[in-house]
Formats: sequence, C-alpha cells, structure tokens
Amino acid sequence: WKLEVPFSMPGLIWNMMMSMSGGWFFVVASEAITVGNNTITLPGIGAYLAQAITEKNLHAIGWVILAMTVVILAYDQFLFRPLVAWADKFRMENTSSGDAPESWLLDLIRRTRLIHRLLVPMGFMLATLARIPIRVQLPKAMPAISTTRSKSSRVGDIVWAICVIVLTVFVVWRVFSYVRTGVTLDEVGHVFVLGLITLLRVVLLIAIASVIWVPLGVLIGLRPALAEKFQPLAQFLAAFPANLLFPVFVIVIVRFHLNPDIWLSPLIVLGTQWYILFNVIAGASAYPNDYKEASKNFHIRGWQWWRQAMLPGIFPYYVTGAITASGGAWNASIVSEFVQWGDTKLQAHGLGAYIAQMTAAGDFPKIIVGIAMMSLFVTLFNRVLWRPLYTYAESRLRLD
Repeated sequence: WKLEVPFSMPGLIWNMMMSMSGGWFFVVASEAITVGNNTITLPGIGAYLAQAITEKNLHAIGWVILAMTVVILAYDQFLFRPLVAWADKFRMENTSSGDAPESWLLDLIRRTRLIHRLLVPMGFMLATLARIPIRVQLPKAMPAISTTRSKSSRVGDIVWAICVIVLTVFVVWRVFSYVRTGVTLDEVGHVFVLGLITLLRVVLLIAIASVIWVPLGVLIGLRPALAEKFQPLAQFLAAFPANLLFPVFVIVIVRFHLNPDIWLSPLIVLGTQWYILFNVIAGASAYPNDYKEASKNFHIRGWQWWRQAMLPGIFPYYVTGAITASGGAWNASIVSEFVQWGDTKLQAHGLGAYIAQMTAAGDFPKIIVGIAMMSLFVTLFNRVLWRPLYTYAESRLRLD
C-alpha cells in the first residue's frame, strides 16, 4: 500500500478510463443478443441502438450519440480528470514536474473547508486500515505442521488431482462428441484458415495503430496541458461503438462496390487501438522528470532520444496496451467482420464473421468450434509474442 500501489496509480487510472470506454464499445453486443430465433434484450442504450440499426433510424442514432457524449464528458470531469490530477503526486522521481495536470473539481475540493472536514475522517479511517498487517503467523508450537506435509495429505492431493483430470477428460469428451455430430474435419480446417485470416488482420491493424499512436501518445503524455484537453476526446472516441459506423461503412461499400475484407477491417481496431494510446500516455506521464532533464543536458535529440530514452521508458506500458488491444481486437472481430444495416448485410472472411453467422443461425456445434479456435489462436499468440515481450520489459526496461 505504501510502495507498489502509489507507483502503479498513474497507469491504473489511465487503464480504468480505457476499460470504462471499452464497456461502452461492447454495450450493443451485450444488451441485445440474438441466437437463432431467440432475441434477448436488456433495458439500456445498447438495446436501443440495436433496434435503431435494425430499423435504419438515423434520428434515434443521433440521440444515442448525444447521450453518450453527455455521459462521457460528465464522468471525465467529475471522476477521471480529478483522479489524474491527484495521481500526479505519485510520480517516482527526484525533481518536481514542470507542468502538473489540473482539475477544477479537485481544486474545489481542496479549497472548500466543509468538504475538507468531511473527507478528513474518511482519509484517517482508510489510512488506519492500510496500516493493519495482513501477515498470518503460525504458532511456534506448530513448525512441523507448517513445513512438513503428512503422507495422508499427499495422498489426498493425488486423489484430488486424479478426480480433476478424470472430470476434465469426461467434459472434453462429451463436448467433442456433441460437436462431432454437426462438424466435420473439413469444417474444422476451414475454421482454422479463417482464424489465420483474422490473425493476419489483427497483427496488421495493431502494427498500424502502434505506428500512429505511440508518437502521439508520447507527445500528449509529456504535455499535461495538452493531455487535459485531449482526454475527454480520447475517451469519447474509445467509447464510440463500432455499430454507430455501420450505416456509413455499409452505404459506402455497397455504393462503390468495395472489398469488405479490406474496408470492414478498420472497425476491428476502432475501439481497441485506444488501449495503446492510453497506456503510452500513462507511460510518458510517469516518465521521470530528472530523466528528461538529463536528456536535455546531454543534448540527446532525434532518433537517439527515441531509441535510448523514451521508447525504453514507455515500452512496459506499450506492451500492456498492445496485449489488451490485441485481445480486444479478437473480440471486436465478431462485431466488425459481419455487419448489418437494416436488411443489408456485409461479411468479411474471418473467424469473427464465422462466429457471428453461426450464432445468428443457432448452430451450437459450430459456435463451439469457432470459440475454441479463437481461444487457441489468442493463447498461442500471447505465448509466442506477448509473454516474451512482457518478460523482457519487466526484466530489462524497468525505471528503477
């Protein structure tokens, strides 16, 4: 509580903003679900938007955009902007920051005596709770029990492990038997090829988003005044559901006879690219001010500054953002590779479109195959690429 939580606070707050916006992005897919002939809707703006898309009601979509704008601006000014300004005191450096972020609400809270008096008891209570030790010490008379395990305990662990393995094999076999009734090996191979297509699409889009947003994120993160102005806009763009752009994409693709495999791809990265931007901004904001002053004193500029100073400093943050953006892109492919505007439907070749189509048709064996294939691709991608990069960032590029 005294060391690790304060150190992680800037990155935590920026990821909270991104997660909040990510919830808005998927609100349509979550509040209106159609499986076969059954449609389940929840009361909310997501179900309202889904109905507006089905009815081609542009007037209703305009009201959705207005409502989202008001809500996002409200929680930005009343929640996240004060948190960003407050978390500036947790910067781990030896010199003070030249330009500190500001918040009118935080200034009001600090200057109002009544609010200060109301918050002091709460702060005292939280500080007291933080000092309570959570270590559990065993009695001195029980060293043998704490360090040596009995034979019966080891036998119990073995029996439990065997039971778990048997249950897992049984469940997997039952699922396999169910899937085998409606899916052939040729279908599995076809789904694998679709997974490769979506993988290629995700990799290219994450690479393009990185080239665009890493320099801009550093520029914004090093200038708190600019970050204060850009923050609400970034949250709104990150929360902007891809479904709101379906009319534009469908009309343009149909009108000019464009290739859906290419022109539907931007919808995949529309909401997830902001994970990269937000994390890079958090990394640049947390970059120690004494490091920046040392770079100026030694006249480190241009590509040398990027290669030896800034990129190593933000790399752990970037890897976190890229991992999240990659996973979000796989989820977004289900919404973005198969789009609908009224009765007009467009489909791009890919695993996301396959899952969306099988879900709409209510073909459960093929749904299971599609989800299993996507899980396999995401897991292997994380193991082969993101896990080694994350380990390298943690071991070689820590600012300590």
